[in-house]
Amino acid sequence: MTAHNPLAENLTRIRKARDFSQEGLAEAASVGVDTVARIEQGTRTTSRPATLRKLAAALGVSVDALLGTMPAPHSRDVDVAPLRRAITADASIPGLEDLADTRELLPLPELTASAHAAWRAYVDGRHTELLHALPVVLADARRGVRDTRNEERAGAHRVLSTAYRLGAGIAGRLSFDDLAYTSAARAIEAAAESDAPEVEAAISLRYLAWTLVRQGRAEDAERVATQAAAAIEPRMLDRDPVRAGVFGNLLFNAATAALRTGSAGRAEDLLAAAHAAAIRSRGDTASEAAIFGPRVAALQNVELAARAGDPEHALRLAAAVPDKAGDVPAFWEAGHRLLLAAAAADLRRDLDALAWLAEARDLAPDWVRYQPLGKTTMRGLVDRATRRRGPEFAALATHYGIVK
Repeated sequence: MTAHNPLAENLTRIRKARDFSQEGLAEAASVGVDTVARIEQGTRTTSRPATLRKLAAALGVSVDALLGTMPAPHSRDVDVAPLRRAITADASIPGLEDLADTRELLPLPELTASAHAAWRAYVDGRHTELLHALPVVLADARRGVRDTRNEERAGAHRVLSTAYRLGAGIAGRLSFDDLAYTSAARAIEAAAESDAPEVEAAISLRYLAWTLVRQGRAEDAERVATQAAAAIEPRMLDRDPVRAGVFGNLLFNAATAALRTGSAGRAEDLLAAAHAAAIRSRGDTASEAAIFGPRVAALQNVELAARAGDPEHALRLAAAVPDKAGDVPAFWEAGHRLLLAAAAADLRRDLDALAWLAEARDLAPDWVRYQPLGKTTMRGLVDRATRRRGPEFAALATHYGIVK
């Protein structure tokens, strides 16, 4: 067995504890016995999301328990090498072909479901699961592009674009911004060959704009986002929720970029246009295309005020945010709580700040560990605490990485 391979070690240990043979586990999980054997031997280091879930269900544990990891507190503690290899794999360069242990050509529906499971891990903040599964999703999608034709090939390009966007998203979250840019650019290339090139390209450009903001290229980001939004903008009577969501999300990116350049007025105008589109939408929705709706737009207004340095206005706007009436991902809701915690801490409303930090932790415990805002806010509260604050205060300090 390969050393330092948590999945191999945990699968073997849990299988034995459950009194399964490799053959018995394979049958119970409806996977090949060679799959179980190769994972335990450490020769298969990545697995499809469906495989992980089948094995975990058969063993009666969670995927996180099977992977055997606590979320790493900082990007430097994360092994990003498999993701880097998967994003930069290129069949035209000898030695940079895809991983050798994923030769099976998946049918398009199964390929789409695999990418959706990876996206769900992304929005739920399950970084460990995503980092483990995404390399094989990318390899599967590229194989679909290579070995199919016509409509199937266009569909595989759509899935490949989605997978590259997830690569951009997780790389950016872990502060590997150049890798995020490479993945977003490849998502745009795949989108052009997909079965929905206009929409897929606009979605991919949103990830690119977000990456440009992270790289400190705010003017470039605003230009990319506004031009992409103009190209995808729904007409007055157009009720297509996908187009509206992509349009609105691009305007969110553009507003963030405008604020970074000191153009608060232009940022407000961009968010007003996004809010108008959200009002016409049918509630809050979350999909691979966009996270959008009236509550999401209102949350963005709170974020604009907070990042503009007006915590009082941010908290007033937060009080008027409509109740959740749809699917807003946990990490988005957690990010909102972190902003409120920071605003409250700025106003020395420490009890409110702690309450919002606790809500953020409970909503997306893995995701918040990677957010500098949570750690900065908690550190400030710790620094000015003049007495013992109890076990919950200590638990929050540990969760946000103030103490190990």
